[in-house]
Amino acid sequence: MFTVKFLGGAKKSFPMEQLKIDQVDLTLQELIDLLLELKPTDTPKLDTDNVLIAINGADSSAMDGKSTIIKENDLVSIIPVIHGGSSKKFTFEFSKKSVQVIEIKGQKLIDVKFIDNLRKKYPKIMLQAVSSNYILNNYHLKKIISLSIESEKNNILLSKKLETDILMRFALTTQISDAIKNVGIRSNTNFSIIAIGNKKTLNSLYLELRSISNTMFSKNNESFLKKQFKITTKHTNSVFSKNPLADILVEKATVLL
Repeated sequence: MFTVKFLGGAKKSFPMEQLKIDQVDLTLQELIDLLLELKPTDTPKLDTDNVLIAINGADSSAMDGKSTIIKENDLVSIIPVIHGGSSKKFTFEFSKKSVQVIEIKGQKLIDVKFIDNLRKKYPKIMLQAVSSNYILNNYHLKKIISLSIESEKNNILLSKKLETDILMRFALTTQISDAIKNVGIRSNTNFSIIAIGNKKTLNSLYLELRSISNTMFSKNNESFLKKQFKITTKHTNSVFSKNPLADILVEKATVLL
């Protein structure tokens, strides 16, 4: 027997916060299929493509993904990642935190001072800038940021600050200097502003940056990321997932410690 715990919006799909499953050696995929069968028909849909699944507090992406075997007495947590927004910004909520991402058009006069000035102007928002070349898609983006937020919650950040942890996980390195060099702001290169704070202040930030923003996820970075992190097509083909490359990147980001 093991326990499934529903968090956030997932609790709306089931009439209880916890569910005891009297089976053993199920894979996560088998559990997902079972939960979809057990869900009452008159409750909201459980969006299994937009959840973070943790086993005993550890992200399943760092294990075997949906092939991970659930053992006796395990605690499986289902944590929804709620998202939305226009083509010029991407927003989602995770662990009671509001996240907003805006892609900024690369310009010759925009450098690292740009993010420093924004931090001074918006001290109540956590801000980080990541080269857009290192973001595969919205799934990858949500997973990495959610991973960093969860790491902060569990006191296992790669650095003392959440914003630095985010940068390091996109860069897949434990070296802060390498993360800044490879994934930080560069002149004439598009970058994405990741902001975490209250919705009102996040909206003010968006209104200020909207005129220099770019359409989100307009560039296919798959080839770049495969080459940058030495990920082969054989490797991605071996992963059973709708987003194999993203899941590989998240797995690598999870086990950096």
